[in-house]
Amino acid sequence: MNDYIIITDSACDLPDDIVKEYEGDLFVMPLYLTIEGKTYKDGELDPKDFYAKLRSGVVPTTSQLTPDDSYKVFEEYAKKGIDVVYISFSSALSGTMQSARIAASDLMSDYKDVKVEVVDGLSASTGQGLLVYKALQKKREGLSLDELVKYVEDTRLHICHAFTVDDLFFLHKGGRVSKATAIVGSAMNIKPILHVDNEGRLINIDKTRGRKKSILKLIDYMKQRYEGYEEQNKVLGICHGDCEEDVEFLVSKLKEEFNYDKIIISYTGTVIGAHSGPGTLSLFFEGSGRDL
Repeated sequence: MNDYIIITDSACDLPDDIVKEYEGDLFVMPLYLTIEGKTYKDGELDPKDFYAKLRSGVVPTTSQLTPDDSYKVFEEYAKKGIDVVYISFSSALSGTMQSARIAASDLMSDYKDVKVEVVDGLSASTGQGLLVYKALQKKREGLSLDELVKYVEDTRLHICHAFTVDDLFFLHKGGRVSKATAIVGSAMNIKPILHVDNEGRLINIDKTRGRKKSILKLIDYMKQRYEGYEEQNKVLGICHGDCEEDVEFLVSKLKEEFNYDKIIISYTGTVIGAHSGPGTLSLFFEGSGRDL
């Protein structure tokens, strides 16, 4: 039986300290962003500078990983006889997973003794990151490749995402709301609440007026799905689009309501942030289910 590594992509929005902690068990493939005529790997730009550019009106574009990108990374491990479990960005939001499946099929034709399992994470941002983090812990507990794949498949729809955005015009650019909704909603200080459903899609599920109320809605979302999952929520995830004061407010409310050991806090990366915009605030946890 070969050793194996967990690979994911930079849409996972895991902070550098987590990636370094699991060095040797985890590799993160970077997605790409083009801004002001120059292409960067996700994570190369300083996040504060990136969000300042978005606030000034700069419009970036993003690109998914190609089959060749994935093949090259998988082959580095295949040459060493190391198997791969790839946990991908939701297939409903990107073609990266399908590219990885093409690469996996090609690679296993070329390297007969190596196994590559591609699992659709059906998650995004630090929701994907939390799923990967839990899988890494299970790997270090001794799960085999097949056992780990089953764990990820059984767990992924319990990784709940709740987030709000501060600027409706970024949702409009991404086709999530109409221009009229963005104009009227912004004028009335309407803040949408969104989640990721069982198909891995972004879905608008609620709205409120005012930023603080929208953050409290994230807490309500978690309360509705938390019962029976207290032990699974020793680690939570928070991701933000350069709104650290709002993170502090959310953390203060989480401390009042829940018992946990750790919160993974990270900036929303440049690839996700290009679509969600400055001021996005997201909460991730393991719960009873996404669709109630």
